[in-house]
Amino acid sequence: MNGRLIIEQRAQGVAEPLDCVIVGGGPAGLTAALYLARFERHFLLVDAGDSRASWIPTSHNIPVFADGISGQEILTRQREHLARYDVQVVKGTVTALRKAEGGFAAEVEEGAGLVREVRARRVLLATGADDLEPELPDLPNAVRRGLVRYCPICDGYEARGKRIAVIGHGDRGLGEAVFVARTYSHDVTLLTLGQGMQLDAGERKRVQKHGVKVVHDPVTGLDTEGDRITVLRTADGEEHRFEVLYSALGLKLRSELALALGAEHDGTGALIVDEHNRTTVPGLYAAGGVVRGLDQVVVAMGHGAIAATDIHNRCELPTEEEVDGAEGAPGST
Repeated sequence: MNGRLIIEQRAQGVAEPLDCVIVGGGPAGLTAALYLARFERHFLLVDAGDSRASWIPTSHNIPVFADGISGQEILTRQREHLARYDVQVVKGTVTALRKAEGGFAAEVEEGAGLVREVRARRVLLATGADDLEPELPDLPNAVRRGLVRYCPICDGYEARGKRIAVIGHGDRGLGEAVFVARTYSHDVTLLTLGQGMQLDAGERKRVQKHGVKVVHDPVTGLDTEGDRITVLRTADGEEHRFEVLYSALGLKLRSELALALGAEHDGTGALIVDEHNRTTVPGLYAAGGVVRGLDQVVVAMGHGAIAATDIHNRCELPTEEEVDGAEGAPGST
């Protein structure tokens, strides 16, 4: 019985709830789907098709891909792998999620105003995050277009020894500039884009120790060539040339569905989970970029595998009777 048939039957009030709904078709969601398919569980994957992983030009720290692999290629290979199994994937968005008898009810919007309700015993959120784009003149979506990179952990090794700029401010911006300087290059500049960042004595010491230059003036103009920003002009009339730019402006977590259910989270909206990737809402799991922790493709895949295995092992247990899940304390077993 595939996912579409279950949806149609649900509308008629005759279907049992699915074992799981996976929300999000990035590395975490696709990995979880693969595991649940091989566990022969009845589930639905809802994919809006906007995984942040698709922005990755090339990553060189994905094991077994020594020559690097793009985010698009990762997703394509995962989808092709999943297509070998009888898995129902719906292109759409889960617009609302609520607790219901026996688990959860999700509203799935498939476009053209079509909204369906899907019932599931458990839900895995693999909704990810969006990078906050830098405000550069006449250059929208610089991160999405690959003109500004967002993960020095993924590709900083390939930028070693180059002139690097980090766009950011505050603790996050300074922290990433220092990370890049102490790891990959002795020529690092922090561009605050006119945010007026004031460095205290400790921060000035860190900047001096790692040779980080700080440019406080806003960027008023720039030149591009191919997939590179070649020149940045600041309000003081200076021209700055870099070989690589990174953004450290932070993320907007797509955690609204979980927050509406009262899931515990940190100050950024990142969800707090236990070692099985359970949130503090019984029956609700989270994996990948929406979870607090190291934001990496391989970590997201690991989250998906862990969550799917726990979902499989607990499928016959009513969520309301999951005592440890109800307690929700990370580290519970």
